[in-house]
Amino acid sequence: MKTVRFALLRHGVTDWNAQKRIQGHSDISLRPETVAAYHDKALPALWQNVPWYCTPLKRTRETAAALGIKTVDIAPSLIEMNWGSWEGRKLADLRTELGDAMRDNEDRGWDFRPEGGESPRDVVRRVEDFLKAGSDTVFGAVTHKGVIRAVYAAAKPWNMMGKCPDKLDWDCLHVFDWSDRDGFSICNLNVPLVARTKET
Repeated sequence: MKTVRFALLRHGVTDWNAQKRIQGHSDISLRPETVAAYHDKALPALWQNVPWYCTPLKRTRETAAALGIKTVDIAPSLIEMNWGSWEGRKLADLRTELGDAMRDNEDRGWDFRPEGGESPRDVVRRVEDFLKAGSDTVFGAVTHKGVIRAVYAAAKPWNMMGKCPDKLDWDCLHVFDWSDRDGFSICNLNVPLVARTKET
């Protein structure tokens, strides 16, 4: 049986995050103050000497660099959910504009799909394909909120409808286990970053 333990960390704040705009595959950089804040932080000791990945989008690469993660490979399978033509929009505006159609779409949970984009089910399938194909038994990845939510939902399990059962701190690591027999499970949520020292 193949088993993997992995930590997921969401990238830092961008201007679009601050404006509550949907980013998806749009390639937006971190805010300068976010980069500066990460220079004072580091990974927890248990996660400093394992392989790390980030996605092709610069907000994850910039987060990894600011945290001082030395060697990071690119994992396209861990990229954010594709939000299609809704990228750059605000959810609140879409809900007002689309009304009942948006509510019905969101009520599909796992099968919610933005116009021209992916569903959370699509996202978790490509994450699982990455886990099946990889050789690492322990690794970390700087990734995206949509990816972490999809993995969390598969591990909980949660149908992605209504309020999230746990409060996920997006400044923390979220640690999951996966096996080809049992699928996803939660190991530890909300593992904080630590203050950087000369050694880290």
